Amino acid sequence: MLCLRGPSGSGKSTWLALVAGLFTPTSGELTVLGQQPHKLPQSQRDAWRAQHIGFMPQAAYLSSALNVQGNLDLVAFASGHTHDAAHAQQLLHSLQIDNLLEHPIEDLSQGQRLRVVLARALLHKPKLLLVDEPTANLDDALTQSTLDLLMNQSQQHGCGLVVATHDPRAISALHTHAQTLWLEARP
Repeated sequence: MLCLRGPSGSGKSTWLALVAGLFTPTSGELTVLGQQPHKLPQSQRDAWRAQHIGFMPQAAYLSSALNVQGNLDLVAFASGHTHDAAHAQQLLHSLQIDNLLEHPIEDLSQGQRLRVVLARALLHKPKLLLVDEPTANLDDALTQSTLDLLMNQSQQHGCGLVVATHDPRAISALHTHAQTLWLEARP
C-alpha cells in the first residue's frame, strides 16, 4: 500500500494516470506489473488496463445513459472477467449502494456516484488499484468504511493499493498501513 500525499497541483493525479497507462511519460521508463504500458498501442494499453488495473479518478466518470447496474456491468464487458456475484453483492453492500442498482446516475448524490466508481474499480479484483481522492465527498463514517474496504480488498485479493489524497482523515487512517510518498508542486 502506498499513500501519495501532497498539495493540489503536486502531481498526484498525473502520477496515477501515468501508472494506469492513461498518460505517456515524456522521458524515462515506467514499468507497471511487468509491462511498459506507454509502449503498447492504444487498444492493447486499454485492454491491459481493463485486465489488471482498477482506477478510480477524482471525478465520477459514469455513463448517464446507463443506470448504476449498467455502469457496473461495463467492467465485466471491458475486462473480459466473468461476473463474481457473491463478490459484487458483498462489495455493493459494503459501499451502501446495493439498493441503488436501478437508479439513473443523475439521481445519485456526489458521494453515491463516488461509491459507484469505487465499486466499478474493485469489481474485477484488479492486481493494482489506483485511487484518487476516494474520500473527497464522503462524511466521516463513509470515509472510514471506504478506506477499510480499500485496505481489506487489497489484503484479501493481494492487490497493490495506491491512494492519492490530501484528506487528513484518509492520511490518518492509512498512516499505519501504507508507505507514504510526499509530492511537492513545482513552480
